[in-house]
Amino acid sequence: MASAQLQVQYTDLRQQSETAQLGMWVFIATEVLFFGSLIWAYVVYRTAYPLQFRLAGHDSVILLGSINQVILLTSSLTMVLAIRAARAQRQRQLLDLLLLTALLGVAFLGVKGYEYSLDAASHAVPVLDFLFKPGYRPPAEMFWTFYFIATGLHALHLTIGIVLVLILAARAARGAFSRGYDAPLEVIGLYWSFVDTVWLFLFACIYPLGRSLS
Repeated sequence: MASAQLQVQYTDLRQQSETAQLGMWVFIATEVLFFGSLIWAYVVYRTAYPLQFRLAGHDSVILLGSINQVILLTSSLTMVLAIRAARAQRQRQLLDLLLLTALLGVAFLGVKGYEYSLDAASHAVPVLDFLFKPGYRPPAEMFWTFYFIATGLHALHLTIGIVLVLILAARAARGAFSRGYDAPLEVIGLYWSFVDTVWLFLFACIYPLGRSLS
């Protein structure tokens, strides 16, 4: 089993782990401000143009959005179970759970890519190919602008998360984690949970809130 590497600036592994987690929490705080501002802008325009946002929201594919909701929630569970497996010294289970987490992330991107293709086929891509359907006014295009910007940025963050989880899997295959050293798993687990939480809010804005009457 590979031994944990203590960096020279830390007195012990615990301090190194706590510092890494603090750094991730600071990063997540900045990302909350970023995505929070984006969602707040959506709420403002959704309140200002309720009819147009409702019409546009009805054209979003709620079934695929719901499937992706389940996929990401499941991936959060597998990530948590992976950390527990590391602490229980179950190396094979740890590796399998990390690979399953990454696979679920790829599945999410696949479903989202298919949903994008349906959106493009219905001419719902702002600027490039947007068709004003019956009842549509310019604010309807704003809904789709938010949709593509927000989900695109989320997909980018998820892609980064998948790469990080695969790196963890490669390290786990070499026996890098144990009951006494799981800091990288904790840190990337925080990031993965954040990305999943962002999708919960985006899902609510785009699908149920997007097509609600109020």
